[in-house]
Amino acid sequence: MPRSTGWRRVLTGALAGLTATIGLTAALAAPAEAATGTPTAVTKYSHTSLPGDYIGQGATVAYTPKTATISAGGSAEYARFRVSTGDTWWDVDLAAPQGERLHPGVYRNAERAAFRTGRSPGLDVSGDGRGCNEVYGQFSVNQIETDADGAITLLDATYTQHCESADAPALKGVVKYRAYPLSYAYTSDAGDYIGQGGTAHHTGATSTFGIRPWGDGIQYDVSGERAYFTALLTPPTGQKLEAGRTYETRRDSDESFAGLDVFGDGRGCNTSTGELTVGKLALDDDGTVKAFAATFVQHCEGGTPALRGTIHYYA
Repeated sequence: MPRSTGWRRVLTGALAGLTATIGLTAALAAPAEAATGTPTAVTKYSHTSLPGDYIGQGATVAYTPKTATISAGGSAEYARFRVSTGDTWWDVDLAAPQGERLHPGVYRNAERAAFRTGRSPGLDVSGDGRGCNEVYGQFSVNQIETDADGAITLLDATYTQHCESADAPALKGVVKYRAYPLSYAYTSDAGDYIGQGGTAHHTGATSTFGIRPWGDGIQYDVSGERAYFTALLTPPTGQKLEAGRTYETRRDSDESFAGLDVFGDGRGCNTSTGELTVGKLALDDDGTVKAFAATFVQHCEGGTPALRGTIHYYA
């Protein structure tokens, strides 16, 4: 029978001691070089417009710095994001409720940003001469950072906007400015004990993430959406985790196998088999983990059902 863990107590200490243990701060804009592939900041914009949406005209667009000029300005009180090419432009305004600052989270019941009332957040997406008089919608901030003067230096957000009425066709978009990936996602087969046959995608809008050393490897903690998960990842005995390498795993590492133990909400494996692929691994000068990306497959108790997951920690 799969074991029940007491891991919630462990998680509390892990998150509380994260900064001191890992030395992480908001300044993660230049991770140290990894064995294969330095983590790269992402700047891009995309949206999907449903038929009948006035702003997007029912089209789908996507831009990167190779195809457009993309910039971010403003502050944590009122952020402005702009995309322009030789013949088109898009503006996205995201505003905190009056007197507040944007932070990771979900902002519902948004009104047109410049004219928001009461405690409502603000949203305003316009482009190519088209704008809304009234805005209904919501947006999520996954990451946001500012410099010492309060100017936006990093932004990762998504939005849904309805123009002129709450039931108007939607415009849905993704905004990224110098943002590093930060997430945890999994798909659980029917019969998998850990994921209970479900799927989840945790981002900074709803969840918090922590990373710390675990023996010769890494402990990755996720908390959000009424769930808690931990992944313990260790190299084979006498080795170090290496970017670009795929390991065959067991629950506990030894000379032949890497260690993979993913558990949460009181559910864990007594034994496991699986696979761990380290995509990126960036270290500080003292060897502590600064950025990490990996995928894994875990089978509990020798069974066939799998838990498949993806980890992105600023990489």
